[in-house]
Parts: sequence; structure tokens; C-alpha cells
Amino acid sequence: MNRSSRSPRHAGSRSAPGSSTGSSSRREFAVPVSVVPALPAVESFDELDMPKELLSVLTRKGVTSPFPIQAATLPNSLAGRDVLGRGRTGSGKTIAFGLAVLARTAGQQAEPRCPVALILVPTRELALQVTEALTPYAHALRLRMTALVGGMPVRRQAQVLNRGAEIVVATPGRLKDLVERGLCRLDGVGVTVLDEADQMADMGFLPEVTEFLERVAEDGQTMLFSATLDRNVDRLVRRFLKDPVTHSVDPSAGAVSTMEHHVLHVRNSDKNATIAHIAARDGRVIMFIDTKHGADRLVENLLASGVKAAALHGGKSQPQRTRTLEQFRTGQVAALVATDVAARGIHVDGLDLVVNLDPPGDHKDYLHRGGRTARAGESGTVVTLVLPSQRRGMNRMMTTAGITPVTTEVRAGDEELTRITGARVPTGVPVVIPDPVVERPRHSRPTGRNRHSRPAPAARVRQTADGSRGTSSRSRNG
Repeated sequence: MNRSSRSPRHAGSRSAPGSSTGSSSRREFAVPVSVVPALPAVESFDELDMPKELLSVLTRKGVTSPFPIQAATLPNSLAGRDVLGRGRTGSGKTIAFGLAVLARTAGQQAEPRCPVALILVPTRELALQVTEALTPYAHALRLRMTALVGGMPVRRQAQVLNRGAEIVVATPGRLKDLVERGLCRLDGVGVTVLDEADQMADMGFLPEVTEFLERVAEDGQTMLFSATLDRNVDRLVRRFLKDPVTHSVDPSAGAVSTMEHHVLHVRNSDKNATIAHIAARDGRVIMFIDTKHGADRLVENLLASGVKAAALHGGKSQPQRTRTLEQFRTGQVAALVATDVAARGIHVDGLDLVVNLDPPGDHKDYLHRGGRTARAGESGTVVTLVLPSQRRGMNRMMTTAGITPVTTEVRAGDEELTRITGARVPTGVPVVIPDPVVERPRHSRPTGRNRHSRPAPAARVRQTADGSRGTSSRSRNG
């Protein structure tokens, strides 16, 4: 039985005065107050009632103590409570919901085409990152996990589902396609996670998400985790979460002590030189830009000036995007010029600088772009280049985000620019980045089965990027 004919699971009581929801919740929505008191937070993973196999993997990875979002939510999610968790990007939400999903799925075996747990995320790259992060834990429990995303053959994913997969990590577009074809059923799903639900709503996926939640088992557990919770998510919370335990850690959702925020006022005539100097720094940097065409043009200019740069956007093929990210991780690429396709779901160890070449569209995009640095307690710097005509809008955005940046007027070659970003003069010696993928011509691809052309299993693909709508990085294709 699905939920489509049921009354709302939560009546929607509003937050009581003094409840710990963070000041920014007033500009989003007042989260519900639990009727049943929440279990207290823990200080150690050993205090949790989890399978010993999961504890062993945590120990092997050197994870000794939980981050705040994990310490607060895990006691309740492991007990089967619905959970509404809010924490900044990089705060450990994936492990927070992942350990709960795995522990509550342990020992179960999925029937063909009928997963028992669903993790729904907005973009391909986030789906693949979540899958990669949780796969070692799933293997320890002998649970089968797969990613269902666009850009990969439906036939291959259908085969994986037909063999049985206990946990699926899916984007809404691809999951809708598989469900409508009868290749995946959701009525056996007992644990559902919505990760970054606000972005799914922003991308227009709210109808699909609602349909999925109506199809899963009516007595199941639902968890919703996000760095921001806006009013679009309000309807989901009030309709589908029953007496949720609410935790909001790092309520500023991005303005943390380990992250510095700088607004650099630049002149129109000097912006390109300033960008080149920042990109030539000693160390990696992600530089966000509005359009894929702008990204390609900038990369051409940077390569010509001696900077090891590459573009990441929805206009690139999936194999190219996957390999480009690997080149960035290994240092073959030092400056990754990306559209908002990279604003969520990409984790690169040791990344200490993010630069907004174009100010983001809103405060949520700013927080998620900046969240590529200062992850898991590390330090990092977020820099935004602002032209004179953009200053007023940028001031409003930072006020909305609850951030007070350091504002500096700079030019290429300034000592202050070097101090803040590590900028230096490019060598001027052109460089070439190896083509990340030599793709086989379509006409030479065999039509039958061939073990040499078989695509990689979804769970083993490290990263990809979502498609684009026009020059934007967002897509509804999942």
C-alpha cells in the first residue's frame, strides 16, 4: 500500500520559542518540534547500536569520533525515528544518514527490481560521490549498492536491479524513468533519504519526489538532510515526516570559523589578468563561472598563459567529466573552471581555495560553491570577484547568507591579492593538458554484447556531472 490516499503524516506544529533551529530558519521556515523527546547525542561511535562491521570500517578509515551532525542524528535514526537534519556542506551528512541506512538494512536481501532502501539526490555527481563514500561500508555488511543516474545505459542499470540491489542511490529523473518502465519498484523501500532536498525542489523535481514518497512503504522511515531548508521543502516535511527529530548544526550553513570569506573589488579592465594570476597560484583551485562557453574560453586563455586548467560543465561528455575530475584530484590540472555543476557533490581532499569569478545567483549557491573547501574541519578560503556594477547585489547576498566578508580592492600583481589567494604571475609558457578521454567513434561501437565495451558498474564510477539547460549547469535529466 502506498501513501497517496493517506492523510498527512505530520500535522505541522511550528517551532517553539527558543528551539535550537538556528537564526537562518526564520528566513526559511520554522521546523516542526518533536512530540517524542530526541535521544541525546553521543561522543563516540562505540556508543551507538551499530553492526560491528561498520565500526571496523570506521576504525580502518581512522574515523575516531563523530561530527556534530552525526553525533546528534545517529542515535535517533538508528532507532527508526524520522530525522530532519540541517548542516553545512562538508559537515558529514553523508556518513550521518549512510550509517543509519546501512545498519537498518543489514541482513535484508532485496528481491529483483525491489530495493529496500532509497537515497535520493539531485545530481549525478552527488549520487556517485554518495555511492563511492558508502560502498566500503556496504561491502562490509554484504549489501549491494548501486547508483541510478542519467548519462549511463538504462539497460545496464536494469540488469543490476534485476539481480537485486538492497540500496539504490538515485537522481529523480533516472529513477522516474526506471519506475515508469517497470524496471524498479519502490513499495519495498523501508528507509528513504532525501539528500539536498532544497536543490531538488529548486530544479523542479518536487512532483517526482512527492510521487516517490507516496510509493515507498507507508510504515517506513524517512530522513531529510540538507545544508539549507527553504519553504519549498516545507511541504515535504509536513506531509511525509512523522514526528521528526530535528537537528540543526552549524546553523549558518557555511559561515564557519575554518572558512574565510573575501570579496575582491576588481576593475573591468583588470579582471582577466586578476583571474590568471589567481589561477597560477601554487596549489589547486576551483573557479566558478556562470556559463559553459565562458568556462571553455577561459580555459583556452589560461592554458595559453601557462596555467594547467580544465573545464567542467554539462556540455562535456560523462567520461570526459569523470576523468577531468580525476586529473584535478591528482594534480595534473591545477585550476578547475566549473559551472554550478560542481557546486555540490564534489569532494577533493586538501582544497583550500574556491573563487567565484561570477557572483552566484543566490545565497544558497554561494554557500554550496564555498562548501567545496573547508570540509570536515579543514580550513579554506572563499573569494568572490566583484565588478563595480555588482557590488550592491553582492552586499545583499552576503547579508542574506549571514556572512560578513573581508572586502578589498585589488589589481593583478597586488601584494594583497597574493596574500589572500596565493596569486602569482603566470609563466606565459603555453601548456597542454592531455585529452581526458579518447572516445570511440559511434559508428564503430558494436551493437551486441562485448566485454571490452561494457560500461563500468555505476558504483565504481567516481564522479560525473549533471547535464545543462542552455548555458546553465542544472538539468532535470538526472
